[in-house]
Amino acid sequence: MLFHRVTEGIRVTATPAYLQARSDARAPRHVFTYRIRIENVGDVAATLRWRHWFIHDSAAGDSEVQGEGVVGEQPTLAPGEVHEYESFCVLQGLEGHMEGYYVMERPDGSSFRVDIPRFLLRAMTE
Repeated sequence: MLFHRVTEGIRVTATPAYLQARSDARAPRHVFTYRIRIENVGDVAATLRWRHWFIHDSAAGDSEVQGEGVVGEQPTLAPGEVHEYESFCVLQGLEGHMEGYYVMERPDGSSFRVDIPRFLLRAMTE
């Protein structure tokens, strides 16, 4: 399932998946991967400077993760360009969700927040 949102000309699409082979319900440890596609659908370039994630785990509660860039990069997206990356999240519960925002910077030095849409994490067990 795809989840997407557009903020100030930047479209963010999230595609989560459950990794049953890497999960262990007895631990409990449920591993999810998610693919993020960031697309500049506007007409001004932007550089991703910061990420801030809010993670909800139905068993362990809420947590936050933040830091510079994404997976070690601070990509600049000209109009029409796309940056994609994959990461993962480990939950104790069978379900949860993630959402957050990126801080982007324009060539003139101004910055703005880009929403990361909430996406659901649900373990599909046999």
